[in-house]
Order: sequence, then structure tokens, then C-alpha cells
Amino acid sequence: MKTYGLIGYPLSHSFSKKYFTEKFLNEGIADHQYELFPIEDVKSLPDLLIENPSLCGLNVTIPHKVNVLCYLNEIEEAAEKIGAVNCISIKSLDGENYLKGYNTDAYGFEVSLTPLLTDQNIKALVFGDGGAAKAVKYVLEKLNIEYQVVVRKAINGAILYSEVTPEILVSHKLLINTTPLGMSPNVDTFPEIDYSQIGKEHLAYDLVYNPLETVFLAKAAQHGAAIKNGLEMLYKQAEKAWEIWNK
Repeated sequence: MKTYGLIGYPLSHSFSKKYFTEKFLNEGIADHQYELFPIEDVKSLPDLLIENPSLCGLNVTIPHKVNVLCYLNEIEEAAEKIGAVNCISIKSLDGENYLKGYNTDAYGFEVSLTPLLTDQNIKALVFGDGGAAKAVKYVLEKLNIEYQVVVRKAINGAILYSEVTPEILVSHKLLINTTPLGMSPNVDTFPEIDYSQIGKEHLAYDLVYNPLETVFLAKAAQHGAAIKNGLEMLYKQAEKAWEIWNK
């Protein structure tokens, strides 16, 4: 039996388990299973590997995308530049586990974003600065899109929501939410910006996929913006993870 799984905390709902369980069933992939491993402290990872010797790969979600790095034997170049990992391959090397980290968020985001970009989307506002934002910033840099990070608490290199002026909103026509704002069950929350400054040249992208249309996307759409949720990104990064685990 080959086991794959997701580590994070809490794991109230999981796209990954549903996706891979259905994939194994629909494609007749026998002796494969996908499990949830809700570990609050990443220090539990070595014990998890010992207790589950059939583990061949892991997805990584909040809050472990950054703090898992010190437990890896190797990190792919993109994940190293991003500074966050959301996919781990587990191989056996000389009888020991060999863990290599990847970032498939960047791949999923780039593949789902690129077809939507227009000549107007040359500057972006990135809401949030967590592990997911790191992948987003990596892709924006790769695509030569200028960006400004917006956060709730002051940090270097970012501005506060209260500092997002109408001029900034007008000039930054790509808006990306990397925070959990709007995610079920807190569906009434959203990045607090002046949505009246958004127009048909804007593209609003929300990494949240549950619900499919967040308040952020609904408000942007009301003012004519193109919108995109995080569901395709999730499918693309899952497909990439499967490719990595089967190298």
C-alpha cells in the first residue's frame, strides 16, 4: 500500500483527500490511499513518518509551509526561492527517508492566472504575506508584474489596508487575495478596500475556493472586474504533486 497525505492544522476540510481518493477510484489505481494528518506542531513530522512507513508523499498546508523546511533533505530551486513548501516527496535512500520539498502553489497559480492577464495588469496588489503569498510574489516577479503587499499589521515592504488610496487602486489593476478572508465558515469577511475604485480593466483573483465566489470577488465583479477563484489553481497544483510523487 502506498500512502499519501496532508499535514496541517486544523484540517476541517480537505480538497486534497477528496481529489486523490476519487482519482485512485476513477483511474483504477489500486493499493493507494490518501489520509489527513492534522499535526499542530511540525516537530511531530519525524514521528509521523515512523508511524506511517508506507508514506510516499505529503501535501503541506497552513501553518507548516515554512516551518517544515528544516526537516527536508533537499528543496527544489523554486521552493527555495519562494521560501515555502507545499509538497514533499518521500523516497528511501540507504534505508532512511529522503524528503524533497517542492512548491506546486506557484505552478498552479501561474498556469491559472496567465491566460487571464491583459496589457492593463502590469501592477498588482497582494493582500496578505503568508506562505501562499510567497508563491504568488515569486510568480509575479517571474512575469515581470510589479506588486505591492497589503497587510493588517505593519511589516517591512508592505502597506496597511488603510494606506491603500484610490490612486493605488486605480493604478494596480491586478488584485490578489492570499488571505483566508472570505473562506468558509467566515464567508462575510473580505479585504477592506474601496471597491468603488475598481473597474472593467481590473482582474481580481482569490486563492480561496470555498465558497466559489467570495465577497471580495462579488464586490469586484459588481464594479466590472474580471474575477477568478482558487479552484483551478488547486487542481493544477494537485496534478503537479501527483507528477512529482511519481518521478
